[in-house]
Amino acid sequence: MPKKYPKHSLAFIGAGYVGLVSGTCLAEIGHTVILVDNNPDKVAKLKAGGIPIFEPGLKELVKKNVKARRLSFTTSLKAAVDKSDIIFIAVNTPPQPDGKADLSYVAAAAREIAEVADAYKVVVDKSTVPVQTGERVAETIRRYSRKNVDFDIVSNPEFLREGSAIEDFLKPDRIVVGVANKRAEKVMREIYAPIKAPFIVTDVKSAELIKHASNSFLAMKISFTNALARLCELSGANIDKVAHGMGLDERIGTHFLRAGVGYGGSCFPKDVAAFITIAKELGYDFALLKEVERINERAKALFLQKIEAALWVTKHKSLAVWGLAFKANTDDMRNAPAIDILERLHADGATISAYDPEATETARAVLGKKIKYKKDKYAALKGADALVILTDWDEFKKPDWSKVRRLLNSPIIIDGRNMYDPKEMEKRGFVYHSVGRG
Repeated sequence: MPKKYPKHSLAFIGAGYVGLVSGTCLAEIGHTVILVDNNPDKVAKLKAGGIPIFEPGLKELVKKNVKARRLSFTTSLKAAVDKSDIIFIAVNTPPQPDGKADLSYVAAAAREIAEVADAYKVVVDKSTVPVQTGERVAETIRRYSRKNVDFDIVSNPEFLREGSAIEDFLKPDRIVVGVANKRAEKVMREIYAPIKAPFIVTDVKSAELIKHASNSFLAMKISFTNALARLCELSGANIDKVAHGMGLDERIGTHFLRAGVGYGGSCFPKDVAAFITIAKELGYDFALLKEVERINERAKALFLQKIEAALWVTKHKSLAVWGLAFKANTDDMRNAPAIDILERLHADGATISAYDPEATETARAVLGKKIKYKKDKYAALKGADALVILTDWDEFKKPDWSKVRRLLNSPIIIDGRNMYDPKEMEKRGFVYHSVGRG
């Protein structure tokens, strides 16, 4: 007989990436979840069965839980709060020009909760926020509470990777909750009881720091690998072999030791910049992370140099591009390395034809008419002077190489994701350039 777990009524303020994935997964494990968003078009789309983002498996999971009446959507925060005992704040915390996180959406959500809550609530910060934000949320709720209701503040950072977010949520490395008392801890343990993973309980401030520390450390590994790749190119070594030799050391591990065109997306750039600012406000100069940022920007510049070296000049050249999203299995173009690289090539006078399996529309919103968008990977190749690879989609791993050669004007490939073996490419008759491999 299946084990029974306590069921709760949950509200998520914010139906963006974090809120939609997290809320859907919590509905999947048995809770009743209301997702509230102030964008009526998004809510209407969700109610009609549409999904505003691409995430493998998400559409099917949303449909399943809506049908089971465990998942619903609304624009009314009051209605969501009234029906829920735990409220997750999952709003956007975009970067400001100085790198500091914009917490206005978090503050607004806290105030609205305070104004409508009429009974004890657990308010959970799911958004990525700076350390000490929990104190400000608690202060805001106390200040604006109309009925002086009791509440607890919890920090519950998310560790979702775009492209594998459902797996990450339901089978996580760990669940982190920062609480101030046993009452809140008990509620959070009940919420996550069906998920088997290490359950880490800390104070609120430590939980807030764990998120920024984790992402910044992973970004540091990527930048370290890209710096090391440059040394490999200058010395004639091979970054794949160096990284493999390093990664077998269990203290280091193999993850995030891949050279390329740098990290992007909605998390690493924002979180590194925010962590630098957090440290500065606390009186510490986090110079190491400043160098992580510099190396990441340099990775894109070095790749542009590689393209220019392969083609001599890029003006009036026709380039095929495979991949636009910042990583595979997502349509996310936020801080994608492709943006800076393709804008620079366009400014230099190159003609660009690009294909991405999922990111065409999101890329069009960012790059507009600076590039031509093709319906498949082979259509992008026709008449091109070289192929540039910017995202490592599985679809690109085993193409019809004879067709690729036939469609390209010149058999030149500049690979920013190290997808292919250089010796194999040479045997196939390609002039192949990759990152950090001699």
